[in-house]
Amino acid sequence: MAKAVLKGAGYSLIHTPNFLEHLGTTQTTELKTNPNSEYIKTLKQNLRSYEDVLNYLPNQVYIGNLHPDELKKYERPFCIAEYKNGTRYGQFGEIMPEDEFILLIKCADVFNLVLLEELFLNNTLEVYKKHPLTTENEIKQLEGKGSELTEIENAVNNGAEGIYFANKLVGCVKKAHDIDQNLSSHVMIENLIVKASATVALKHLLAQNKVDMESIGYLIECSEEACGDMNQRGGGNFAKAIAEMTGIKNAGGCDIRAFCAAPTHTLIHAASLVESGIYDHVVVVAGGASAKLGMNGRDHVKKGYPILEDVLGSFALLISKDDGVSPRIRTDIIGTHKVGTGSSPQVVIKSLVEEPLYRNNLKIKDVDKYSVEMQNPDLTSLAGAGDVPLANYKMIAALAVMNKEIERSDIMDFTEIHGMTGWAPTQGHIPSGVPYCGHLYNELTTNTNINRAMIIGKGSLFLARMTNLFDGISVVVERNTGQKESTSVSKEEIQKLIAEAMKDFASSLLGK
Repeated sequence: MAKAVLKGAGYSLIHTPNFLEHLGTTQTTELKTNPNSEYIKTLKQNLRSYEDVLNYLPNQVYIGNLHPDELKKYERPFCIAEYKNGTRYGQFGEIMPEDEFILLIKCADVFNLVLLEELFLNNTLEVYKKHPLTTENEIKQLEGKGSELTEIENAVNNGAEGIYFANKLVGCVKKAHDIDQNLSSHVMIENLIVKASATVALKHLLAQNKVDMESIGYLIECSEEACGDMNQRGGGNFAKAIAEMTGIKNAGGCDIRAFCAAPTHTLIHAASLVESGIYDHVVVVAGGASAKLGMNGRDHVKKGYPILEDVLGSFALLISKDDGVSPRIRTDIIGTHKVGTGSSPQVVIKSLVEEPLYRNNLKIKDVDKYSVEMQNPDLTSLAGAGDVPLANYKMIAALAVMNKEIERSDIMDFTEIHGMTGWAPTQGHIPSGVPYCGHLYNELTTNTNINRAMIIGKGSLFLARMTNLFDGISVVVERNTGQKESTSVSKEEIQKLIAEAMKDFASSLLGK
């Protein structure tokens, strides 16, 4: 049975200041409950430019232009760092501007729900044609498909969700059903954003030429939105819609939902499908969450900083059968937060870290890197939630102290060696362990001192008001030694087994 490997990773960020204003839950709620607040009045002047977003250090780490260790060289918050070398494209993907992304929302629409103003569409398309991954099919979907502004304005006045760029109405998304709230214009734009943003990351993964597109057998989508109608809310299927949009014709697919922990759950599902021999190549993919744009914006502004949660995050991972080179996914070293585990930080870490490692005769310090909730600390610390990755690393280190693996005085050294500074946007599922997979692939396939890492996903199930339970799952990824597991039995071993069986049979006849 062939092991599953992590064969590639693609990542994208999309700068979306206008979507932040009109779709971010913090902003839309504030507008409804306190429209004259200082936050709403000064919102636009607290938004960053695209250039600011390009030169933001954590964003460059996300798309692969900087290694996570580079963040240790700068004081925080990173938004005040003197860094001017940011570029749009990185080894894993890109940071896309909002106007080009709006065109992809139009491409994602197969039910004629999206209208874009003709001049905006035509001008932006001329720019988008220069994108290295633009396809002929996308151009065909967009050319000559513009609408009059008056038509768009009338649609918005009748319930369509407006699409804005540079503070101007440039399009809209119409509702898909007269009375079904699950197909309302607001839900439809959220879901189209998931589909379009996931496609950006997946296109970059495919462009790495790690696999023939025709050989991909399955996609699993693991974001936090849900598509379906009133009879099957959340029924899906984002995965097949994304596969269709990117031209992956031979794949099936489904969606997995598990709040912030979903990517790690899905990584394990994908590895299991490959290990079992059902598929040779499975893609794990997720789009961004527009509702979480500007989620902590009020706190950022209060402290004198711009609104930093202004990007949608997305990613795509390729899980394949063992090629002898790519990092192996150890499906035998999986930590599970069980129903009876409890929700205290200590027991959660024990179930996700200690239990699977000790069960496999490994110590906590045998894992070179832990990738936990890799939120960029700018976003959480300025909102009063502290440095989330560091808090996790301290808990893991404390567990190592309790188990007498390290001394209490070594806790900070442990966090420095086995931890990382966070760099992912607070998009719920996006920070959950998987932002490290691209860098991890590089480290486990080159001459570094990293040989083993643990990907950890954690989630808050109580948000759905169905249970108060916590959630979490973890999996180890290791350097590939190139040695294949033996799947056959030698002639000598067969003869030995037969001899032992005959001996046992003879003993049973003699009543011994």
